[in-house]
Amino acid sequence: MKTPNPTRRSEQSRRAILSAAIALLGELGYAKLTIEAIAARAGVGKQTIYRWWPSKGAVLVDAALSLSEDEEGSIALPDTGDLRADLRVVLRAIVDEYNDPAFDTMTRALTVESLTDPKLNAEITGRVLRPLLEVTKDRLRAGQEAGQVSEEVDLDLAVEVLYAPIYHRWMLRTNPLTHAYADTVLDLALKALGPLP
Repeated sequence: MKTPNPTRRSEQSRRAILSAAIALLGELGYAKLTIEAIAARAGVGKQTIYRWWPSKGAVLVDAALSLSEDEEGSIALPDTGDLRADLRVVLRAIVDEYNDPAFDTMTRALTVESLTDPKLNAEITGRVLRPLLEVTKDRLRAGQEAGQVSEEVDLDLAVEVLYAPIYHRWMLRTNPLTHAYADTVLDLALKALGPLP
């Protein structure tokens, strides 16, 4: 008889908790969502959740990350040497995430709550937003070294130029968020960021 693997069991529980949180958020909304409800849906004790997460907001941040992270759980940007091609992949992937109903529901709920919850805001900024901005700055820095981005460009501002229009369109829902729109944003951004003739 094999000895149970506690690591595997914990991973199964973690995935069950995150799946339950995603499902319940869509059914109940953030305000009515509770740790007790997540625990009941996942088939675990609420103590198990509190052992891994301090709040339902923290559970949802992990749930949001689970919808978009790679197998290693990290953010990575492509670097083929072609800055436009690499950023095109990234921006189109973001469009696809925002257009996914589960990700859309999760992200909208977290965005609204983070406006009035400083702890949740810090969690989202530290674990979701800042890592993406930092790896993008690294990729733009490589673009500077390759002569594809002006050396005078403020990289903190540059990442806002890339991502803010897509976020704005998604948030307001005024127009469709498409790959074509992302490509247009990218072309305009690279014209602004590129080296002077």
